[in-house]
Amino acid sequence: MLDFIVSNLPLVICAVAGMALIVLEIFIPGFGVPGISGILLLLVSVGFTLFNYGTQAALGMTIVIIAVLAIVAAVALRSAARGSLSRSRLVLNDAITDEESEIQLADLQTYVGRTGEAFTILRPVGVAQFDGERLDVVTEGEFIEKGQPVVVSRVDGRRVIVQKA
Repeated sequence: MLDFIVSNLPLVICAVAGMALIVLEIFIPGFGVPGISGILLLLVSVGFTLFNYGTQAALGMTIVIIAVLAIVAAVALRSAARGSLSRSRLVLNDAITDEESEIQLADLQTYVGRTGEAFTILRPVGVAQFDGERLDVVTEGEFIEKGQPVVVSRVDGRRVIVQKA
């Protein structure tokens, strides 16, 4: 077994590094350098296997890679949900409670009837400024040019509906 590993060291290094990079990609937002590099390294390891041992060995290597990645990803995600990883700084555990959400919605209700200015073109969604505070707003379908005065007609949940003043 040791002779096999030593004689196929590039294949083993590419496979292990590729899997490690893909697992790292699970915890990094977006699809970036680790994920692409991991996939390329796994493809290189399958290519080495195909070149040295043939199609059946390459197919077996692909199946092994997929199985190992599935197991490692399942264990990592389970740890992120309930295990020691869930208590690390990688996992966000804070959440907005219903009470905090209601307070934020009540704060938006104070804008009803206030006059402000369209900070961007409202077509029909954009940003308006009220006493120095910028809010994401929506019109009832009309376009409002930047700089035009607007008034908050109502608030539906988190949507602030405005119209021309």
